[in-house]
Amino acid sequence: MANSSSNTRYLVQVSLMAAIVCVVAFVPFLGYIPLVVIKATTVHIPVIIGAILLGPKAGGILGAVFGITSIIKNTMEPAVVSFVFSPWCPVPGQDSGSWKALLISMIPRILTGVVAALVYKLFAMFDKKKYASCVAAGIIGSMTNTALVMGSIYFLFGQEYAAAKQVAFQSLAGVLMGVVFTNGLAEAAVAAVLAALIARPLLRAFEKEKI
Repeated sequence: MANSSSNTRYLVQVSLMAAIVCVVAFVPFLGYIPLVVIKATTVHIPVIIGAILLGPKAGGILGAVFGITSIIKNTMEPAVVSFVFSPWCPVPGQDSGSWKALLISMIPRILTGVVAALVYKLFAMFDKKKYASCVAAGIIGSMTNTALVMGSIYFLFGQEYAAAKQVAFQSLAGVLMGVVFTNGLAEAAVAAVLAALIARPLLRAFEKEKI
């Protein structure tokens, strides 16, 4: 009975966090914010918070939900570079999309949740108050998403992405690195602050329920 109750509670908690990810993703200009180069995202924040509270497995599930919302948003509301996130958006110069878009939409997002949870667990071993642990999870989790997405775009769609953005391929690495060190660092800072402000107060409640 105890195990059944614990499993049910865990499923409810994961489902609740997944619902929050979806709400953030689909509310206009909340989850995906259009910028000049790419859409900035805040959807990774509830993924990271859920990963801190519920662990790596939940973090991976929430990251997958994040990835699915990315596919849906880019399919239903396509932008110039949506082909890198949705296999249903035609690649420039082609009549159809590419399955490689699934790799970019899903793998970095799943790893965002998993990495955030593991970083939190590692830091929490030495951080009794959990502030630094939440901040570290927020920063590293967020940068995992940004770095892997930008890197995947370069290696999987470099030529097509450069053409779509009307930049020389030789300059693309610099453009994407610029996103990592501007957009990416800003997202990481926000994730760190919100992880500390939101996840840490909730940790006690979640830990008490596990007892």
